[in-house]
Order: sequence, then C-alpha cells, then structure tokens
Amino acid sequence: MKSVFCLALLASAALLLCSCEKQESTEAKPKMVGTVVASTAAVAESNTITGEIAARVQSDLSFRVSGQIIERLVDVGTAVKAGQVLARIDPAEQKADLAVAKATLESAEASETQARLAFERQQSLFKTQVTTKASLDQAQETLLTAQGTTKSAEASLETAQDALSYTELRADADGVITARNAEVGQVAQAASTMFTLAHDGARDAVFNVYESLFLKNKPVDAVTITLLSDPSRHVDAPVREISPTIDSAMGTIKVKVGLGETVNMPLGSAVSGTFRSQAQQAIELPWSAMASKAGHPAVWVVDPASSQVNIRPIDIATYGTGKFAVSKGVAAGDIIVADGGKFLRPGQVVSYGKGAAE
Repeated sequence: MKSVFCLALLASAALLLCSCEKQESTEAKPKMVGTVVASTAAVAESNTITGEIAARVQSDLSFRVSGQIIERLVDVGTAVKAGQVLARIDPAEQKADLAVAKATLESAEASETQARLAFERQQSLFKTQVTTKASLDQAQETLLTAQGTTKSAEASLETAQDALSYTELRADADGVITARNAEVGQVAQAASTMFTLAHDGARDAVFNVYESLFLKNKPVDAVTITLLSDPSRHVDAPVREISPTIDSAMGTIKVKVGLGETVNMPLGSAVSGTFRSQAQQAIELPWSAMASKAGHPAVWVVDPASSQVNIRPIDIATYGTGKFAVSKGVAAGDIIVADGGKFLRPGQVVSYGKGAAE
C-alpha cells in the first residue's frame, strides 16, 4: 500500500514539473506586435465647419413714408428686377398733400403774375414822371416776394410728388428676395425694413467660426467649400473677410469666403468649409499606437537591439481622423508599437516584422 502511495506521489510531481516547464516556455515566447517606423512629415490641422451661401451685397428695403400696406407683390425667393414694385401703401394722404401743393402753386403763380403786371405799370408811369420812385420800388419788392413764394410752392409740389412716389416700394437692383416683414393691412413705419434683397453677382460662403481656430495656427487662405446636398460640387476659394469682433452670445467670428460669380451654388444652401492650418513638421502615428502613462499620452517603443519595449510619454500636436501628430517624445526612425500594445509591460521582449510599414 505504501509503495502505491509513493508511485502516485511521484506521478503527481512529474505532472506538476511538466506543467511548469510548459508555462515557462509559454512565458518565454515573445509576443507578436504590429509596428510602424516613425517618420517626419508636413502635417496640417484641418477643421470642417458648416455654413451657408449668401449674396455678397444685400440691401434692406423700407418705405420712406408711413402708411397701411394695401398690396404686396413679392414673396421670399422671388427674383426681381431693378425698379420693380414690391409693395404699396395707401396713398390717400400723399394724394391730398399733392392736391394742396398744386393749389398753393397755382395761387402763388397768380400772385406773381399780378405783381409783375403792377411792376410793369409802375415802370411805364415812372418813365412819364406820373408816379414816384418809392411806388416803383414797392412794386418791385412785391414782385420779388411773389417770385419767392412761387419757388417755395414749386419745391413743396416736388416734395409732395416724391412723397406720393414713396408709397411704392421698389427694388434697387436685380436679385432675389431673401426675407420679408410686410403683410397686407399692416401699418408700415418709415425706415422699417420690409424686404431683404440679395443682389445678383458674386456670392460668399459665410461661416461662424470659433475663435480657438485662430489661436494656435492661422488657417491658410484656401478653403474647400462643399455643397452638402451634392458633395460632388466643391471648390477651393480664398478667405475674403474675417470679422474683427467676436459674437458675444456665441463666441464665434464671422468668416466670409469669396466664391466669385462663376460658382453656381444656390443662395441659402448649406455648405461645409474645410479650414486648414499652416503645415508643420511632425510625426504622425495611427490611433492604435496611443497608450497612457500616469494619465499622460504615451507610446510603446521597441529597442531594435534587444526587441524589448518601453513606454515613452509624448506631446500631441494635433488630433486627426484615425491618426494623431506627435510634437515631442518620438524621433524619426523609432519603432512604435501600433497593434498589440494593450497588455505589454516595460522590458518585455516582443516579435515584430523587421520591415514594418510606415
């Protein structure tokens, strides 16, 4: 019985020894990882922002006189020509003023005619020494006063005619109506905007850009404009205007990209604008290469002599889609673990392809 127990104990020890040998051989086997070779390249940060197409020149149209709107002839989206009537207000008051101005002018002209005849008569009498010089001067003064009254009445008539013409609101250029605040029956106040007219011609892509875009690297002038409804339609255009002030409510800066007259993108259509910063020399690595050391970005670096890995802190220059750029911590030629770095430990021996793709 004792010999049987000894044999069982020896068999168990042998099995345990074999298991340890297998575990040691497994641990000694290098872990396979994917790597990339770091190389320096020109890296430009890009940001894509949505905006809209707007006319380069827009005008707010308003009546010059107050009154009740009796007719509105256009709506948003209507194409108009210069001088076309857009709306009318009730002209009753202006017509009454015009009638008064005409009557005043007729009265002034009659008074001037009478004063002229009196002056001519005094001139004839003075030549025959029948009247005095004082009477002649008085007649001349009356004539001059009457002429002044006539000129004043003529000016009042022109003003009344202008006021009557102001009861019709006309387009000041060829274009498209983009906004309206006029309704039939509404009492329009003088100088209150009734329509917004986008003039035909050159157009802009307008963006509200966050100020942070301008803090690090100034974007280059060329911006890629893409029509969201048809991504195949895109164009590179220069920045035409950058607002010098920041919108206090949104914290954005208005940027206008000049499209010119040849770019056919509808007014008000949504577009995306890709802004790129000045290119800088940096090392780009894939997202899968990023690790962490004490909460700071890091990467695993392979020592080509010993095939051991060590974690190295890095500074990030920019983040991109599927990749990031390193400004400090990695040098050109370093072998970086890009795949399989989750369970590595410092000093661990790894196996990797010697001709790692960059």
